[in-house]
Amino acid sequence: MSNHDLLLVIDLQNVYTEGQPWACCHIRQAVRNIRRLLDAGVCGEVLFTRFVPPAQPEGMWREYNRVNAAVNADAFANAMLPEMAPYLERYPLLDKSVYSSFSIPEVREAAARADRVVVTGVVAECCVLSTVLAGIDLGHRMVYLTDAVAGVTPESEAQAEAIVSYLTVPHTEVLTTGAYLEQSR
Repeated sequence: MSNHDLLLVIDLQNVYTEGQPWACCHIRQAVRNIRRLLDAGVCGEVLFTRFVPPAQPEGMWREYNRVNAAVNADAFANAMLPEMAPYLERYPLLDKSVYSSFSIPEVREAAARADRVVVTGVVAECCVLSTVLAGIDLGHRMVYLTDAVAGVTPESEAQAEAIVSYLTVPHTEVLTTGAYLEQSR
């Protein structure tokens, strides 16, 4: 079933690692599980996304970018995690300037070809949740891998997972990476 799934790897940038301004509590676990998925090669298509500040922000994005100007200007913070480098040689990296990965035309096109959209990455309660909700609105079946997503705190991460779990059948599946890989055999 998974060979027709789209794997989205959302925003694995340095700013979300330990000691950085937007650190996510379980990012190392999420990265390990994302690598398991990528190495298993079970998804038909893989896309990476990253957040980049908009050149001409509109509305509240002007304030967001003003408040976060130091992070936005930090090349290290915005770079992709080094352990993703081998995968980025094989799979596209697409830029977005809002939370949802569905703001990217290539993501919408790939999702339209897929049976399901598997979401991984950061931040659970922000870009990941926004992507899941946008995917549901577009009519896609979304798979949320609990241990391949990281949030700012364990509590907020659990709250994002709970929101997604409320939307199950027919919209979402909430699985661990192991359960997804087992299902893909």
